[in-house]
Amino acid sequence: MLDDLISVLYSVISENEIMDFIGDLVSIPSCHGIKDQETAVAEKIHDLFVKEGIESEISHVADGRCNVIARLKGTGSGRTLLLTGHTDTVPPYDMKDAFILKKDSGKLYGRGVVDMKGPLSCMIYGIIAIKRAKIDIAGDLIFAGVIDEEEKSLGTIDLLEKGIKADAAIVGEPTNFEVCVAHRGLEWFELNFQGRTVHGGAQKSGVNAILKASDFIHRTEEKLQPRIMNETHPIIGTSSMNYGTIHGGTQPSTVAGECCMSIDRRWVPGVKYEDVIKQYQDVIDELSKEDEQFKCTLKVMDSSLMKKGYVHESMETNIDHPIVNIAMEKAKEVLGHESKIAYFPAWSDGGLLSSYGNIPTVIFAPGDLKTAHSAEEQLEIRQILPAAFIYALIAIEICR
Repeated sequence: MLDDLISVLYSVISENEIMDFIGDLVSIPSCHGIKDQETAVAEKIHDLFVKEGIESEISHVADGRCNVIARLKGTGSGRTLLLTGHTDTVPPYDMKDAFILKKDSGKLYGRGVVDMKGPLSCMIYGIIAIKRAKIDIAGDLIFAGVIDEEEKSLGTIDLLEKGIKADAAIVGEPTNFEVCVAHRGLEWFELNFQGRTVHGGAQKSGVNAILKASDFIHRTEEKLQPRIMNETHPIIGTSSMNYGTIHGGTQPSTVAGECCMSIDRRWVPGVKYEDVIKQYQDVIDELSKEDEQFKCTLKVMDSSLMKKGYVHESMETNIDHPIVNIAMEKAKEVLGHESKIAYFPAWSDGGLLSSYGNIPTVIFAPGDLKTAHSAEEQLEIRQILPAAFIYALIAIEICR
């Protein structure tokens, strides 16, 4: 029966057809600085769905930037599945001919080919395959191509605020077909240390902000880092923290009156965002009580701020949830081997869907995340058609 179903799906879509569409999407720049950024990509996807007789709409989010939402309606009251991913990309950076799809040694190259216009195309053609094959599903199958994941995730927030409902979701970030059931939460903090600027020859009358930053680092390493390492998750491992940048002072002969440091903080599911902030504020308060010259303010970096009421929350889905079991089962049926249950090493919109939408979510797609954002961004051609089949089979099972 399964072989018959795959044969039917195989008869209605082809690898070349999906590759051509990936090329179409890659050829449309959708990085920061492009007018209406992702809207042309949304329109291209919308036009394809309409051509295939699948209900679709362009949904304005902000500043001319639009999501695209498609729905393959079910025949009854089955479960609803959301297939989703972002239509924005990072800039070309040092990638040559970034918006021309290239094929070499069994791989596709181009900006967004793996992050994530390739996976999006596989999702889209998985839906189209079900439609072309006239396979009935009871529940609705929804596709959402969303804006802004690379910056503030306005697209997924808009989905949530407009009332998206689903029994399960798949986010198409590249996982090399691993079924990722969790990821860390993420925040970037900025710490500003204030000192007193004087000439280096009279340094005893000044307050060196760089030294105060050093005091903070020492105390954080001594007391906070062990606590962070004790925040554990059975799949992810531990929470983490990274000192990303530090800038202070103006010249060697002047006592630094200011020092600014940025921190990347990631936490495992179960840790509360408010507690993460309190951890740093407690260190600041402790040092302030010990040293009246210690002055420091903590804030979320502007580039990390999301819309009011939202943060980059962690994601976790129970490994016994149907979306996990079905994804594992269908991946094995198509690929011929077991996929791995894993965690996603970066942040994703899955954190919003699961934390704010209460939608059980997994991250699953072809491609290697390591090549994303790089000059060698790539997707293996041999993964494309299997990905579309897996998405289709998951949807048929979930929505039946």
